[in-house]
Amino acid sequence: MSHRLIVSSALASVLALGLVGQVAAQEKGKEKCYGIAKAGQNDCANLAGTHTCAGQSKTDMSPGDWKYVAAGTCKEMKGMTEAEAKMKAKG
Repeated sequence: MSHRLIVSSALASVLALGLVGQVAAQEKGKEKCYGIAKAGQNDCANLAGTHTCAGQSKTDMSPGDWKYVAAGTCKEMKGMTEAEAKMKAKG
């Protein structure tokens, strides 16, 4: 097997697992809430693309980093939807 095929297969697997995790969270009544994660406590990649994994946020309450929260509780926590976070990043 070529090195390129192995790397491609590994990348496809990682992407598929990420999608499965997101669907599972939505099925359990969770939503992404931006701007509430403390440094090192985000759930996955940020909007800017400067990191691609959980636990890699560098600052508290960064508008581009997110955590899963119970559906309907994000606003109570002073968080933002993805669309609101993108608008704030443009601002």
